[in-house]
Amino acid sequence: GIVLVAINPYEQLPIYEQDVIYAYSGQNMGDMDPHIFAVAEEAYKQMARDEKNQSIIVSGESGAGKTVSAKYAMRFFATVGGSSSETNIEAKVLASSPIMEAIGNAKTTRNDNSSRFGKYIQIGFDKRYHIIGANMRTYLLEKSRVVFQAEDERNYHIFYQLCASSSLPEFKDLGLSK
Repeated sequence: GIVLVAINPYEQLPIYEQDVIYAYSGQNMGDMDPHIFAVAEEAYKQMARDEKNQSIIVSGESGAGKTVSAKYAMRFFATVGGSSSETNIEAKVLASSPIMEAIGNAKTTRNDNSSRFGKYIQIGFDKRYHIIGANMRTYLLEKSRVVFQAEDERNYHIFYQLCASSSLPEFKDLGLSK
């Protein structure tokens, strides 16, 4: 199969802009440099040609940029499907409330805000291959962090936020004093 290795450069690079999306749109896999947009274009083309569901699996270690890669793939779909300006689907699908991030993120030795959630994102397309909706399911990845944490790491942010707010009057209503 096709494998794309994403490496987080820890700085913004101009390789994910609108003009790059248009450069990869309509191209065959392998005609251009390896890129998340090439993978997204291949899935989009096969969906349209075969009229079958497609999957893109984004995998990697903590801090590798999996969530960002998923955002770029969605930006590609929204742009080539003609729905990026209409719905801003990327922002809508991946918008995380501060509460969800606090519950599901922790500090690792490589990333101060590493997501502990896996994400399964389904994007729905109409007959013209425009995005018509999306659904994101999350699931806890590293349950071991609930009872164990490695040296130089922090557990889930929510534990520290609750401790820091334990003296506030609102805390009593949570029933967590014991």
